[in-house]
Amino acid sequence: MDIIADILLAAGALGAGFYCLVLSRRLKRFNDLEKGVGGAVAVLSSQVDDLNKSLQSAQQVSDGSSKALQQLTGRAESVAQRLELMMASMHDIPEARPAAPVAEPVAEDEEMAAAYEAESKPAEEIQEEVKPSGLMFVRHNRSQNRVA
Repeated sequence: MDIIADILLAAGALGAGFYCLVLSRRLKRFNDLEKGVGGAVAVLSSQVDDLNKSLQSAQQVSDGSSKALQQLTGRAESVAQRLELMMASMHDIPEARPAAPVAEPVAEDEEMAAAYEAESKPAEEIQEEVKPSGLMFVRHNRSQNRVA
């Protein structure tokens, strides 16, 4: 009986050794840096580093663009204020009338000339009647227009 127990014990030890050998070979292939998961992990790690570097450079560029845009917006607002002031001062100046009368178009037929004058007079009268009155520009509250 002891001999059978020893044989079974030796067979179990040989089976466990063979199983460990197979597992070690699989683990070596699994962690191989060229073909296995270890290689994939190494490649992904390098890609993550590259993405971090490109993200940092993109953030720096966007910060620079944001600062430039803020400066340009400030300049545009100051120019808009000056233009509003100029337009307000121009509103008080009377309109200049042309010194020389506008030459009438040459028409071969008197009826065509009469029709032309009849069509052109109402447009001139409409232009003279319509004059801007009141404020030309309205300044809005800037705190409401800011973008976060």
